[in-house]
Amino acid sequence: MKSLRMLSPAGLLVLALLGACVSTGTASGQDSKGRLSSWDNLKSLTPGQEIRVIMNNVKSYQGEFESLSDGGITLRQAAGEQTLARKDVLRVSRKGQDHQSRNALIGAVVGAGAGFGIGFAVDHPQRNCTQGPEFFCGLPPNSHGEIIITPLGFLAGGVVGAVIPTGRWHDIYRAR
Repeated sequence: MKSLRMLSPAGLLVLALLGACVSTGTASGQDSKGRLSSWDNLKSLTPGQEIRVIMNNVKSYQGEFESLSDGGITLRQAAGEQTLARKDVLRVSRKGQDHQSRNALIGAVVGAGAGFGIGFAVDHPQRNCTQGPEFFCGLPPNSHGEIIITPLGFLAGGVVGAVIPTGRWHDIYRAR
């Protein structure tokens, strides 16, 4: 395996992009159970926000948040309002925001960068010249790899970013 000093600029670019993808995929926003056990966490909900309530008997209810009291939580469903007793509530989750546009843009940029790096590496496999900066060493007047593969990477990355599921359910309360 080559050391990092021996990699071409295109190889370093691809390596950096892969590292960025892996590091963003490992971030997690999960709260510990201790912070989720407070009924006061539900005060952050706003009327109309989509929630899911799971009861001690494992029955679940999904609808729009209406109101909160010390005795229970009220949500609006298609059939009408439903008030659920606090003592019977096991878990309450809220639906996260959908970031499809943002993910498509990030995917397109990463895909274009990867496409450029791959196209550059395909067009310029040899870097053994002594004139000029190493990055531009041996560039032919017509390099088509970057011109063709960069837009393909842009499109592929945008599609992948757009279909990645977001807006998952986030627990905001769990009974002890």
